[in-house]
Amino acid sequence: MGPVSERDMEYSMDCYFRQYWRDKRLSFEGPIKSLSLSIKMLDKIWRPDTYFYNGKHSHIHTITVPNKLLRLGQDGGILYSMRLTIKATCPMELKNFPMDRQSCPLIFGSYGYTNQQLVYEWKDQDDAVSFVPGMTLNQFDLISMMHRNFTSTRREGDFSVLQVAFNLKRHTGYFLIQVYVPCILIVVLSWVSFWIHREATSDRVGLCVTAVLTLSTISLDSRTDLPKVKYATALDWFLLMSFLYCIATLLEFAGVHYFTKLGSGEIPRLEEHLENIRKTNIAHGIEANKKVSDEDIEDNGSDEASEQMNSQNDICVCSENDTLEFESAESLPTALDDTAFRKRNALTCPIFTASSRGATMERTTQTEPPVISRMRQIWLCLKSDDQFRKQRERDAAAEKTEQGHNVSYVNSVSLIDRFARIAFPMSFVLFNLLYWLAYGMYKKEFSWSTIKT
Repeated sequence: MGPVSERDMEYSMDCYFRQYWRDKRLSFEGPIKSLSLSIKMLDKIWRPDTYFYNGKHSHIHTITVPNKLLRLGQDGGILYSMRLTIKATCPMELKNFPMDRQSCPLIFGSYGYTNQQLVYEWKDQDDAVSFVPGMTLNQFDLISMMHRNFTSTRREGDFSVLQVAFNLKRHTGYFLIQVYVPCILIVVLSWVSFWIHREATSDRVGLCVTAVLTLSTISLDSRTDLPKVKYATALDWFLLMSFLYCIATLLEFAGVHYFTKLGSGEIPRLEEHLENIRKTNIAHGIEANKKVSDEDIEDNGSDEASEQMNSQNDICVCSENDTLEFESAESLPTALDDTAFRKRNALTCPIFTASSRGATMERTTQTEPPVISRMRQIWLCLKSDDQFRKQRERDAAAEKTEQGHNVSYVNSVSLIDRFARIAFPMSFVLFNLLYWLAYGMYKKEFSWSTIKT
């Protein structure tokens, strides 16, 4: 038996089809109990017009000669046997694919004789249908067989019909190796982006997009041998959830990028920052008490500039109105970690320290909790308000920590990423448990009422 095609919903099988009937007109007496007749005698005697109701294409083997057998007994009993290859329809319900069970029927009876003229019966109810020992199928296990006699009603009348059903259980090993395990690994691989800093935009986006494209390839390949049914199969649901997890990972980074990432994450040059503050002071009509010129910063020969840049006691700060001021580190209670100093500045205050010429400028951002309500923040973010975003860039990206000496940095690890590191794996594990419990433990009970014909 086999192969079984889900795409065409059909199956094929090679069988020895035997029919037996009694015609008293052909009875004889003598020492011979049975006679083997030539198949040419079939055209000269009566025989039933048996055909397969759900057959699509069947043929008799003719190599090297037609594979037929005709035997006549003394009582007029005739045994007619032939070797057939039968291709028949097999209506399938694929909602549980590939953990499904199918029942493929074979129905045959008379084409022109009603049950008043011809009645079909199984000769031996126990061994009416048998298989060659050791027979195996590539995709299925044959778990049972059922056969029955019933009456089929057509326009011409009631007809005697025989039916046999082959109950099959699909192998899932192929799909586990080719679909399920790769999908799980791809989804897990997409979670690596949660441990990549939000500044690495191209890396995180590229990882998520690659995962989605790989899942698309697997999905298209897994559907090539399936019919275009109107419902989703169990495999479709798993692929869909894998898609959703990969897309959710990409959307999660979009949220991190838009709501929590400020600027590019790069350290601005001190000269540019001072120039921006100077322009702001001039616009507000404020005269700075102490000015730091670009020439003083760039001039390596100036002792005063070098002393100012290399000093560990002077710190450049900005006040509430962005006025540039220099304060002595001794006047600060605990340099940058004192809470009272941070509370004194209502707005974000970038603090710069420089050790020598060409040294890397480092920036620490201190910020107070936003005055604006959380709902208003979300609304302005969704609205893409430029003024709000610029204010956020000035104020800072992360909220300061009140306890201890921890200070949040602008583009540090997002709380959204930290939450996603736990939420995504836990929900995916829960989904897999529910999925395999629902589909793996489901067992279809075969009965004649559930078998489609």
